[in-house]
Amino acid sequence: MDAARHNPLKWIPSLYLAQGLPYFAIALVFGQMMKSMNMPNTEITHWLGFLGAAWIFKPLWSPFLELAPSKKLVVVSLQLFGGVCLGLVALALHFPFWLSASIGVLFLVSIASATHDISCDGLYIASLTKKEQAVYAGWTGTFFNAGRFLAQGGLLMLAGYLEKTQGVTSAWTVIFGILGLTMCALGAYNFWALPLSPNARLEDHTVAGVTRTLEEVIIDYFRKPGIWISLLFIILFRAGEAQVQTIGPLFLRDARAAGGLALSTAEVGAVYGTSGTIAFIIGSIAGGYFTSWLSLRRAILFLILAMNLPNLVFYFLSHSLPTDLTTIGVALSVEMFGYGFGFVGVILYMMQVVAPGKYTTAHYAFSTGVMQLGFVLFRWVSGDIQTALGYKNFFVWVLLAAIPVAILSQFIPMESREKATGDAELEAA
Repeated sequence: MDAARHNPLKWIPSLYLAQGLPYFAIALVFGQMMKSMNMPNTEITHWLGFLGAAWIFKPLWSPFLELAPSKKLVVVSLQLFGGVCLGLVALALHFPFWLSASIGVLFLVSIASATHDISCDGLYIASLTKKEQAVYAGWTGTFFNAGRFLAQGGLLMLAGYLEKTQGVTSAWTVIFGILGLTMCALGAYNFWALPLSPNARLEDHTVAGVTRTLEEVIIDYFRKPGIWISLLFIILFRAGEAQVQTIGPLFLRDARAAGGLALSTAEVGAVYGTSGTIAFIIGSIAGGYFTSWLSLRRAILFLILAMNLPNLVFYFLSHSLPTDLTTIGVALSVEMFGYGFGFVGVILYMMQVVAPGKYTTAHYAFSTGVMQLGFVLFRWVSGDIQTALGYKNFFVWVLLAAIPVAILSQFIPMESREKATGDAELEAA
């Protein structure tokens, strides 16, 4: 019975759905809720940038998770904690100080979600053989993005319906209540389904010992050949995409008098949660095969161009201002396909060029933190830039923002300057 319970297909879908759902609840759902509350774009983007900071710094506390008895204990505890906090957002919306209360609780969700990512991936690696890891890799991405489908699709459509029938506050109370209950249900199921995955005993199983290891990992990372130009490339790779992913959904909601498309909450959910999500998944898979066939060095410019298809899509939408939902849906499907296709580039660059060495896994984690730093910085300023330029000129600006990384990609190495010598670092780092 235990072997049947721990069949990977009994726990991988629920594990990675629980990884994606709180991330998209913060990155997408909360932004749409603030828009429905008539908050200005500058304030929305500042708060979204603030809440995204947890994913920047997660590598700094990731080694300390090895002090827990097992990865399963960490994963399940954080899922339940995140579920309770998402439920508290529903309660916070009824306070006079609803915004500060919501931000405070969602800050806890962001910390829990970023920390969950570490143990989630560590449990996956520790519980499966290398062959199984490859076999089930597609399932992890599919169910992570099922969180996007649920959050940006079904829940936004429900929110749009409830806004019209029950009012804005009641509508989003229901949405965050559903998110909280779903996370708690996933935590309860994963308590039964997940393999235990005990943490390995460290030579020095103390906070001081883990701290010394972390210091060595950080020093080794910044001694890598060409590391500073690599970090600049990683940060710039998402310069345009970070701004479009933040402002694009707000542009769809804004009134036509303000330069937007005046879509309802439900219409945004319909176009993103259906064809948009499918296009993203197809793009992600196609980008992986394309790069494997062509090699990263020869594919990187095409991947950067694909990553900026969303910028071109929103440039078109902001200038043509179509009213037909089918036209808008097709355009946004192109956006999501390009995003999925191009995103493979930065992932493989971090994995194949920056991470290899003595601490491969830990250095990959640090690189993802740097990537998130770039994303948060550009997300933070996007609202101010859009407000200053207006939508039409803003989408010209994000097209121009892609030029530096495209040029840089043709001059920096696309192969690692050092080879991996094994994972001496902590698996979950």
